[in-house]
Amino acid sequence: MPIVHISLIEGRSDEAISACVKAVACTINQTLGAPLHSIRVYATQVPSRHWAVGDQTKDGGAPPAVTSTLEPCE
Repeated sequence: MPIVHISLIEGRSDEAISACVKAVACTINQTLGAPLHSIRVYATQVPSRHWAVGDQTKDGGAPPAVTSTLEPCE
């Protein structure tokens, strides 16, 4: 049973996160051959003030724009 955890800075829409976890599940299914019902994908949103690169927290800027060019999972 593949388990995938995605950590990301808060600020993305529920729709974008849902699309992401579904796309990851589909990719695991297609690349590893794992049955969809056995794949677990979850996302954790972290406040930007709790996320740092080096000694700089990420609370100074807006989250990146989210665009999707993925095909629906079959």
